[in-house]
Amino acid sequence: MTQSSDPHLDGISSVESLLVAAGRDRRPGSPLNRPPVLASNFILGTDRAYARDDGTPTWEALEDIVGRLEAGRATAFSSGMAGVAAVFDQLRAGSQIVLPEDCYQGVAGLAESGRQKGLWSVRRLAVDDTEAWIRACADADLLWLESPSNPLLVVADLRAICSAARKPSALLAVDNTFATALNQRPLDLGADISFQSATKYIGGHSDLLAGVVTVRRDDVHAALRHSRELHGATPGALESFLAVRGARTMALRLERAQASAMQLAQRLSAHPEVTCTRYPGLRDHPTHAVARAQLKGYGAIISFDVRRGATAADAVCSGVRLIQHATSLGAVESTIERRAKIPGQGHLPPSLLRLSVGIEHVEDLWADLDAALRRA
Repeated sequence: MTQSSDPHLDGISSVESLLVAAGRDRRPGSPLNRPPVLASNFILGTDRAYARDDGTPTWEALEDIVGRLEAGRATAFSSGMAGVAAVFDQLRAGSQIVLPEDCYQGVAGLAESGRQKGLWSVRRLAVDDTEAWIRACADADLLWLESPSNPLLVVADLRAICSAARKPSALLAVDNTFATALNQRPLDLGADISFQSATKYIGGHSDLLAGVVTVRRDDVHAALRHSRELHGATPGALESFLAVRGARTMALRLERAQASAMQLAQRLSAHPEVTCTRYPGLRDHPTHAVARAQLKGYGAIISFDVRRGATAADAVCSGVRLIQHATSLGAVESTIERRAKIPGQGHLPPSLLRLSVGIEHVEDLWADLDAALRRA
């Protein structure tokens, strides 16, 4: 199932133009931008009666934009984790879930909570162990991949994994938040589900929570909508409006941020106070070859290890001035944090810092980062 036709979008092939043109009401006299529709219910007589069941024009604008980016049907949720939970809600009792070893701690926590309740079993695989993922396709009910992973930035060979034969009822989902639909389209590679936290690059301004799940199969699309309705995981009108506004400039923001990220990664890799720099665009990155073949761009996230341990890494976080010491990523401002401080991240080096590069001038970012590293 794909998006309904819109003659105004005929002939538009670039994602940059789709971000600007999609999700609009074309009727004469309509607002140029979809306004926030603050409504829980509607006058009866059409197919829209109650927002939780039937959605609102504001949500639909966001879903239209993201769905067109991935040539599928998108469902918006109240947060990224609400979207993940809706995917997990499709599993029957006794299912087998396969997760990456380097996995967002919220997803790992959700999977572990269900395992403790006896709902399913959980296996963990290295993101770059392609053969193990291919073997897992034979009996897993849900394969959940992150690529690039968070925060080690390992790129999975999605083309090989998604093309492997899997059991008929299985779902293969890809967390595409770091790459975004501008750099990678998992559905094109054979995935059943492409997930993005719209809190990050789609919104892009650190001012909303939302998630979007995109699929092409009619049955999965209907099931996700049903889960959203039953669990009340509906996005807010203002959050959806802000996400649409953010999406309009996502291509520009990502282009600037990932160009700066490449420069910063190259400089960090030569810095005397840094022992390891991870960025898929670096030639010595372990999965650079896969990233080069699979990604349109390398993204705007860098992780690196500070030479003098966790104490020095904390000092870098408190010592930056322009870069913000904050969690999350994908926004106009650059943020940095020590990820091993977060529960459930015990597999990470204690001194690892995750840097989300924003749209500030790269020389200002480097001056700030270099000074904080040397002071630490």
